[in-house]
Amino acid sequence: MNLLPYDSETLVSSHPKEEVLYYLNRVTREVNYLDKRSQKKSDAVFNGIVGQNGFRISKVVDKSDTFLPLLLGKIEDTPRGSIIFIDYKLFPGALFFLIFWTVVLLAFTALYVFLIPNYTYAIICSGLGLSNYFLAIYFFNRQVKASRKVFHQLINFQMKD
Repeated sequence: MNLLPYDSETLVSSHPKEEVLYYLNRVTREVNYLDKRSQKKSDAVFNGIVGQNGFRISKVVDKSDTFLPLLLGKIEDTPRGSIIFIDYKLFPGALFFLIFWTVVLLAFTALYVFLIPNYTYAIICSGLGLSNYFLAIYFFNRQVKASRKVFHQLINFQMKD
């Protein structure tokens, strides 16, 4: 389990770069959340953008999930296929709130230890800050595992069509 909301992996595919991008583009939809027409049900597995050299996608979910990872990928051609580099990160908004509440609770801990000596409140604040952080990391790693499984299934099975 990573202690930071970040993970990465490198995959080797026997398929050329263009074919990997084609299949990934086929199961990815670009969604504008302000336009209801782009949110129609479809057979898409990922939301995001697939470009000429890489992708920026996330798994399609039915309900919102704060800890859903953003998959940032880069694909390089090789003589015998391609190499796919994937970084799993928290969305910037989720990362901001994770850092914000962790820092606020740790600042309250410092306040109750050094300026206003109340060790009960200091323990409560530090416990809340640490539990907030570790629960976020736990749920992020769980979602990375689910997204990785979907991506691997796509690369291993769907590309054989």
